[in-house]
Amino acid sequence: MSHRIERVNQLIRQEISDLLRREIKDPRLSQFIAVTEVTTSPDLRNAKVYISFISDKQQKQDALDALAGASHFFRKEMARTLRLRRIPELSFHWDNSIERGAHIMNLIDDVNSSDR
Repeated sequence: MSHRIERVNQLIRQEISDLLRREIKDPRLSQFIAVTEVTTSPDLRNAKVYISFISDKQQKQDALDALAGASHFFRKEMARTLRLRRIPELSFHWDNSIERGAHIMNLIDDVNSSDR
């Protein structure tokens, strides 16, 4: 990945995080929602935004639906604040790396406790 794409990813991640904290008042979105990663295509047409927060399966889907509905708002705000020729189309995805890490830690703990 080029240095430019990495910078764009970081800019988009920071801007969406700020907008979520300051502007979005949707009750489906938790106050503790985190934008964990952004991956932008090399042509800057599309960006996958990965989010995470503690919730059940229905809350996760509700949050993804709310974010998908707000994607036009995010793009409009980013066009005002970021100096990019093209603002990518945003798609929101659930980042389950925290759950996977917790599951792996539980497996390690089970193996360690069974060895004793």
